[in-house]
Amino acid sequence: MSKILVTGVTGGLGSAVVKFLLGKAEASNISVLVRDAAKVEDLKSKGVNIIVGDYNNYDSLVAAFSGIDKLYFVSGNDIANRLPQHENVVKAATEAGVKHVVYTSFQRKNETATSPIAFVAEGHLKTEEWLKASGLAYTILKHGLYTDLLPMFVGEQVLETGVIYQPAGDGKTAFAWREDMAEAGANVLTSEGHEHKIYDITGAKTYSYQDIANIISEITGKQIVYVSPSVEEFSKTLTDAGVPAQYIGLFAGFSGAIKDGEFDEVSSDLADLLGRTPLDVETFLKGVYGK
Repeated sequence: MSKILVTGVTGGLGSAVVKFLLGKAEASNISVLVRDAAKVEDLKSKGVNIIVGDYNNYDSLVAAFSGIDKLYFVSGNDIANRLPQHENVVKAATEAGVKHVVYTSFQRKNETATSPIAFVAEGHLKTEEWLKASGLAYTILKHGLYTDLLPMFVGEQVLETGVIYQPAGDGKTAFAWREDMAEAGANVLTSEGHEHKIYDITGAKTYSYQDIANIISEITGKQIVYVSPSVEEFSKTLTDAGVPAQYIGLFAGFSGAIKDGEFDEVSSDLADLLGRTPLDVETFLKGVYGK
């Protein structure tokens, strides 16, 4: 059995990957990379190997990756330092002799600086380049937007306000559930034939925010309307409401990408990797708003 190491396990995606791996492989063959071992005591109790390391510490990565066959590389969330961190991971994996790297990238069409999400794109695009040039066997998972983010995007008070307020126009998104993405990742790690493959990890259908408003309205019996302001009006409204600038920029960037059609593309790759139909948005939203 391959020795597998998963990064990012204190986050939702990495922890879910490990959960699915524990149903497919012996715990003794699974390792996780963490900065603070105290945060994964539950995994230690299940027999998972805990390795302390940091994307910022190259030597710790080389040591962590020694003897590892397959690495599930979760992209870092420190946008400002992502480039040097990811370069460390790829170089360390190469030096340590990792046989196969599975990298969590992102769905996109526009790879230029004109993209509304260029601020998050650069690290992913460079990492893909580094992996392809490294000589390592790799699999790139181009993740679409999480269905799980919809309650945040539509607003925690959407049932009280009755309004979804995002500058996304009529753009549509092939949202996919994070648990399905994690299960697909675990399937890639525990099966063969994925070397040098790029998979588009999306849901089976695209949805606009108007579609989301209609679904929530039907589930709750409360009329939800969708309003798409200009980015300038959106930014001013949220600024006046006291929302921090970094969140406004994040929401505006992803809504701009949705409006531009960056995520308006469906692939069967997720369903193929799962061997079943992924969870749809309607079912997810019923679980959130149908209580």
